[in-house]
Amino acid sequence: MLYQVETHGEDRLEALTKYCSLFPYQEDIADYARYLLTGIGTHQEKIDEFIRQACEHWRIDRIAYVDKNVLRIGIFEMIFSVDVPPKVAIDEAIEMGKKYGSEDSREFINGVLDRILKDHYKEKPADG
Repeated sequence: MLYQVETHGEDRLEALTKYCSLFPYQEDIADYARYLLTGIGTHQEKIDEFIRQACEHWRIDRIAYVDKNVLRIGIFEMIFSVDVPPKVAIDEAIEMGKKYGSEDSREFINGVLDRILKDHYKEKPADG
């Protein structure tokens, strides 16, 4: 749906509604998709800034749509979602990259998210 939003300029929730009208789905999965779409939409500027900072020599508009949107999901889950541990978010993003991206997506996504994780948590004080 994020790919569809980016390539066709559709509203995020309209894309979800259209998907749900065409394909069978489970309500809990649609609810989580809605949560992701809304959260990524709310935080997209900050999420994209994380990507820009982690990709020093690569402009965000040159990143493949699939990879960019997998990164957006991973970053949202890592940084803005309290329900997903960062390492789990990274593992899930890598799996999505392997399934839907190119041959190089897995390593690219892993590298970007790992750097964001290290940079983000380096700035936060340790608990204890």
